[in-house]
This record gives sequence, structure tokens and C-alpha cells, in this order.
Amino acid sequence: MLPAPFTIKLSAHISQTLQVHIINVSEYEKQENFFIVLEEPKWLKRGISALLLNQGNPTPEEEEARRISEMGKPILGEHSRLEIIIEESCEFKSTVDKLIKDANLADVLGTHSWREQFIEAVTVSAGDEEEGEEQRVPSCFDYFMHILCLFWKILFAFVPPTEYWNGWACFIVSISVIGLLTAIIGDLASHFGCTVGLRDTVTAVVFVALGTSLPDTFASKVAATQDQYADASVGNVTGSNAVNVFLGIGVAWSIAAVYWQIKGKAFHVDPGSLAFSVTLFTIFAFFSMGVLMLRRRPSIGGELGGPKIPRILTSLLLFGLWFLYVLFSSLEAYCHIQGF
Repeated sequence: MLPAPFTIKLSAHISQTLQVHIINVSEYEKQENFFIVLEEPKWLKRGISALLLNQGNPTPEEEEARRISEMGKPILGEHSRLEIIIEESCEFKSTVDKLIKDANLADVLGTHSWREQFIEAVTVSAGDEEEGEEQRVPSCFDYFMHILCLFWKILFAFVPPTEYWNGWACFIVSISVIGLLTAIIGDLASHFGCTVGLRDTVTAVVFVALGTSLPDTFASKVAATQDQYADASVGNVTGSNAVNVFLGIGVAWSIAAVYWQIKGKAFHVDPGSLAFSVTLFTIFAFFSMGVLMLRRRPSIGGELGGPKIPRILTSLLLFGLWFLYVLFSSLEAYCHIQGF
């Protein structure tokens, strides 16, 4: 906790210095802001005010004295909310960059050895533990989540530490494992759809899309809580879909086209219900962008967060759009509605 003094001028001749404790998160941040809100002052009745208050039936003179004494009560002024913005220091930033460059990146972030990763994987840690707070005892829910995720923790503990090859080994192996897990999820979803009798298009828009988009969801959540603006969280969604469409389909179709060209056969993919799904998605995308633009009104103030009621309504609306997309795509796949 770092104390930061702020002087608030109460009147022309009265001021008060407040000690605000700032939590040290032990990491460099470009900008941070918080608010100081003055609540309605409480009047501690003392002296003649307390004496007059204790009397049951005050006389007119005592009532006038009480009125005069209450005229001196402190009241809130026009501005009772103050925003504090802490901006980055260029000198401090250059110092941090130099320390990271001189030391290894793994000395600041990441791990140094496989032994450290396996110890961390099998150790139960308390969830939602913030920097600067005292270490608390794990709860029953923490033990339950640890047992549930133990296989995945041990699996990803085999990923090379970030100290090797300046982090490139960790990056390459992580991307490869994520791609392998995505392929496994796709095959499992396909087998599940075949078992229960779902068509491939329905399985793709429901199970495959939902399972492979969960990492993007958590990444957007982390970006929304740590970044001051909504650019990172919203951009993560569009960037992820761009990679899936341009790189994922492009690489797969390129490999298939080369393979069938070597075989001497033409390569083509029937559109199926793609046109209907893309058109429906585009309509809902424009509608969602309109909602985000409306949320920029001063009453809400941004694309994410805001007052409780607009926040809940926006979440329900976007969830409803996803449900409608799945519903209409499924109805078109089973020929209950006419597609393109």
C-alpha cells in the first residue's frame, strides 16, 4: 500500500489533506485512474446544538438559536467527485525497459525450469488472489478446481519454460498444443453430433464454435479488466475471428487444393448453408456494432461495463443474438426455413 496525499479545498479558508492508499500491483502500467467521492457530511451535534436537541419542548428563543446553529452545518458543494489520473513516467518506463533488457524476460515474467512448472502445477493456490495481498488459505472450491484441472496443469507443465530461446520455445510448443487440442475438440464434437444425430452445420455453430471460442472469451475478460479502454477486449474478438477465417480456412483449403492437384483432380467445396449463415451473422454483427455505438452515450460512457441495468440488458441482448443465430442456422440446416 502506498500513501498518496491529496489536498481538497473545502472553502476559501479551509482545506483538508486526505491520505489515499494506492495498491501496488508490482507491474508497470501506462495509466491508472480512480475516483475520490465525498459523501454527505454527518453533523456531530455538540455544545449548544446537543443541549437544545436534548430538550423536549424548546422555547421560541431556543428554536431560533437551533436554527442559527444549523446554518453553520457543512454541506456538499457542486463538485463532490474527483478523478485522479496517474500517468506513466517516461524516465521510469525507460528504467523498467532497461532492467527487462539487461535481465532475462523470464526473470520478470514466466518460469525458469520444468521443475518449477511441475511444482506450480501440483500446488493448490487460492483463486482470485491479487498482488499485494497476503496469501490466503485455499478454500474447498479451490481444491475442487485444482483436482478438476490437474490433468491440464500437468500436461501444459511439459511446455518449455519461458527462459529457453528467449521465450520462442514456449511460444511454438504452446501454439502447437493449442492447435492439437482444437483439432481434438473438433473431432469429438463431430463424433458427438454423429452419435446424437445432429448435422455437421449445427455441430459446427454450436459445439465447435463454443468450445474453441472459450479461450478468446477468457482473453477478452482479462483484457477488459486490465486495460483502461475496450479496444483490447473488443479487438481480441475480431482479431481471433480474422485468424480463424483468413488463416484457418486459407491454410486448410490451400493444402487440400495442392493435394488434389497432385492427384490430378479438381478441388471444390459445396457452399451448403454458408451463404445463409454468413448473411445472418453479418446482420447481427451490424446490430451489435449499433448497440456498442449507443453505449457511448454519456449515460453509460463506454462499450463495456457501465451501470448495472444497461450492463445486464446488453449482456442479455448479445446472448439473445447468439441464441437466434444458432436457432435460425439450425432451422435452415433441417430445411424448416428456406435458405439461399
